[in-house]
Amino acid sequence: MNEMKKYKVITLFLLSIFVLSCNNLEETPMTDIVPQGFFKDEATVEAAVLGTYGYIAAEQYWGRKYTLTIMLQGDMADIGERGTPARRQQVNDFNSDSNNGMITEIWPRSYQIISAANYAILGAESLPDADQTILSQLTAEARFVRAFIYFNLVRMFGDVPYIGEAISDPASVRDISKTPKEQVYEYIIADLEFATQNLTMVPADNSRSRPSVGSAHTMLADVYLTLGDYPKAYEHAKWVIDNEVSLDYALEPNFQNLFDATKQDATKEHIFSFDFLGSQTGPGSTNDDITGALTGIRGADIQGWSVAVPAMPVYDTWDPRDYRKKVSFEDTTMIGGQPAPYTQYETVKRPHIAKYFRYPGNANGEARYSDHNYAVYRYAEVLLTAAEALNEVSGPTDEAIGYVNRIRARARNWNGTMTDFPADVQSGISKDDFRELVLDDRRLELAFEFKRWYDIQRRELGNEVFKGANSLEPHENFDPTKHYLLAIPQDELDRNPNLLPQNPGY
Repeated sequence: MNEMKKYKVITLFLLSIFVLSCNNLEETPMTDIVPQGFFKDEATVEAAVLGTYGYIAAEQYWGRKYTLTIMLQGDMADIGERGTPARRQQVNDFNSDSNNGMITEIWPRSYQIISAANYAILGAESLPDADQTILSQLTAEARFVRAFIYFNLVRMFGDVPYIGEAISDPASVRDISKTPKEQVYEYIIADLEFATQNLTMVPADNSRSRPSVGSAHTMLADVYLTLGDYPKAYEHAKWVIDNEVSLDYALEPNFQNLFDATKQDATKEHIFSFDFLGSQTGPGSTNDDITGALTGIRGADIQGWSVAVPAMPVYDTWDPRDYRKKVSFEDTTMIGGQPAPYTQYETVKRPHIAKYFRYPGNANGEARYSDHNYAVYRYAEVLLTAAEALNEVSGPTDEAIGYVNRIRARARNWNGTMTDFPADVQSGISKDDFRELVLDDRRLELAFEFKRWYDIQRRELGNEVFKGANSLEPHENFDPTKHYLLAIPQDELDRNPNLLPQNPGY
């Protein structure tokens, strides 16, 4: 058993101690999250930090609710079966409201994770006689997790309440107001800067499901890219690139291996990932990975649900010479022991997403409860971030073009056979054309990896990609004054009117 799989078992045990049933942070006293006297030494602080990952690797967050929401909001994955629950269709079709069942679970789960991180930080602070170097590293892990969740919250909802310390008295935050998103970003950056100073070059236990200093710089690059601070985005991405050897980062030679659960532990491309443990569940839907089932094929020998399925233009416009298309789509599957093309699929006769369905490892017959390590960040994204940011600062320099060409060179490796597609980008390209090229290369390289919506959002591409002549997934009702944010859950507003006003348009 590798180190993160071992820690996953420990985390599931710890979550059987911690309380997961609360509906919102304001009603969760400290002793319900961490038992009285729990923190005794470095090991108990580490246990609390590991518990934060267990909160994330759960159905309410990375197992389904959060990831499916941002996948469906993009233009790469549409609703397949229209018999799926209305809450999913509403998110996909940009007609969700404040009572949507996806959103009403993401918000409280986010604050549960933040609360767990805050308690871990408090635990480290409560042990002055323990090894402070170890405690600083563990605090940096917890602050990294807190930054990650707030980064997602602020992109989804805009202004959100910021709670930066463990809460012993629920009444102290019951009437909390929203914090302006600009200030939330300041806190996110501060947490990540702390992480760059206190995490190690190689993550704890050599597990990429725990952050390293490279993970912190990578997320900082992403944060600054989102804010449009391209010099800072380039600075942090370049730091990672310059230190790729010490960080042990590299592009995985075979693109397929990135999505084979039996090979992900060995890849050097993952910078930070969430590691699910196959065929096991914990309390409160922890370790419940449903992405393979949601994207899999109804009626196939490995029975999926055909919920999130790309629209045909996504498949048709992707050049068949691109090996990444072969890896990303399941356009032929086994039905009744015989190969069948997508035109013979049972309900949704379109190519399906293959990245999570094809090689789920030790999963059940629906590709649920998989062994997947889901990359939050992988090295290819760092190269693309550096290319995009450098282009905005200095134009399409040879350096910026070189980062894109490293990824294209890997894509030419068709399962061990070298091809000539995609070709290298040549010098002489304009700044505007290179910007569009990088964004489209991100769309293909990171397809279905929960990235595309945030690219659409930060570049304000909604009208173009949902209403334009070349739209892959048209949504005529997309409203840029409304739909770049989700509604704040109504039950949260009812409980605390200080969270008003609701986001525009809802």
